[in-house]
Amino acid sequence: MSPLVTSRRGSRIILFWLFAGLVVLIDQATKEAVRYVSPQVGFMRVLIPGLIDLVHVENTGAAFSIGEGAGPLFALLALVVACAAFVFVCTQEPPLPLTISIACVVGGGLGNMFDRLMQGSVTDFLATSFMDFPVFNVADIAVTCGIALSFLFYILWERREADGVGR
Repeated sequence: MSPLVTSRRGSRIILFWLFAGLVVLIDQATKEAVRYVSPQVGFMRVLIPGLIDLVHVENTGAAFSIGEGAGPLFALLALVVACAAFVFVCTQEPPLPLTISIACVVGGGLGNMFDRLMQGSVTDFLATSFMDFPVFNVADIAVTCGIALSFLFYILWERREADGVGR
């Protein structure tokens, strides 16, 4: 067996790409399903009454439609973040929860990057019906939750390191 696979660092690297890839796969599958079921932008269907609706939207910007038309720049940013995250995971050997949360950020970023490069826009489709909030997708959920959890896990990791508990 390869030393990369049997080492602790190698296991983290494999799990990092496995989780990032899983997020991309789920994100792309759900977006493709939405484009198949509702090829027309603006299509709407209630998913959970009073909670969430399916609304097909194509977004050429970023979150909240910021930066409309700057898709290539956002795609490049996603690639830079993915590379930086990979270097961080390789060199710092963060604990598993932090590795996985960072992988979710990377997977979400890459999922939206693929949309921008292949479709020219990002397919969003989840709309809250109980409050006014922008339409979002699985990649957006992964990025948002991944960032929040990464901050939490990083703080906990730093605290453990400072206390001398280790990894």
